[in-house]
Amino acid sequence: MTTAHSEEALKALMLLSLDGDEAAYRRLLAALRLLLVGYYSRRMAAATKADMEDLVQETLLALHSRRSTYDRKRPFTAWFFSIARYKLIDHHRGRGGRRLAETELGEEIESNFSEDALTARMDVERLLHDLSPRQRELVRQVKLEGQSVADTASRTGQSESAVKVGIHRALKALAERLRGAS
Repeated sequence: MTTAHSEEALKALMLLSLDGDEAAYRRLLAALRLLLVGYYSRRMAAATKADMEDLVQETLLALHSRRSTYDRKRPFTAWFFSIARYKLIDHHRGRGGRRLAETELGEEIESNFSEDALTARMDVERLLHDLSPRQRELVRQVKLEGQSVADTASRTGQSESAVKVGIHRALKALAERLRGAS
């Protein structure tokens, strides 16, 4: 598994960029773009690709304009994802809709998570990213969100057996990847 998106790697790139390293800043922005696409896609299922790209760009611009406010002693990812959260809330406010309250409540709850929980969540998302979209969604719904196999089967239009097999194969692939990474 790559450590390019770990707290340590991202913070190191941020610190280098604050010290004037343009190459580190470009690498940081590329890594953050990938993380933002995953972060926003999970929270904006009905959004168009253009809306998602606009939000990613707005967040990266906000990072650029606020980077001088970053406290070098604090975790970088917590600081960065708080910017992303605010941009998402602003996006929902601009569109109106009832998802705003759900987003604010969910983000308020998430803000109580520790840095370790955030890093673990990022690690899980990187692992899931390597799965097929179908497998990724099955694992996310049943294993991470706690939905039943029957509900997931109904929602995805698959049989319960197909859902179970898909999850089993996904977990087996993840286990093999993890064994190879150690």
